[in-house]
Amino acid sequence: MSHPKAQSVFKVATRTAWDDACRAGLFKGSADEVRDGFIHLSTRHQLSATLAKHFKGQTDLLLVTIDIGALGDALRWERARDGDLFPHLYAGLPITAAREVRALEIDSSGVPIVPEDVRQC
Repeated sequence: MSHPKAQSVFKVATRTAWDDACRAGLFKGSADEVRDGFIHLSTRHQLSATLAKHFKGQTDLLLVTIDIGALGDALRWERARDGDLFPHLYAGLPITAAREVRALEIDSSGVPIVPEDVRQC
């Protein structure tokens, strides 16, 4: 199943995990993702809810913009929260698929903020 509009997806990772991936050339996922058997990704419109639900209270997070064309058949679109199609990567994430990596700011309630230019796109 493919998503008709997405050209890129997003991965939220700790700076430490992404730095480790950069040294290895591959992001293998968090402990939860290894347990789940896939890497959780989000589309632009899913990102705010993902940050609020899964990353509130965390600091030193990075937002990685991923080129879906670089992920091949390992990227699958599956129904999850509220029946929405979420991108799941059933392989390691090659760091060469990253278009951009940037630090996320945190709001006063501890929720990471989606950068303005990501919200507008």
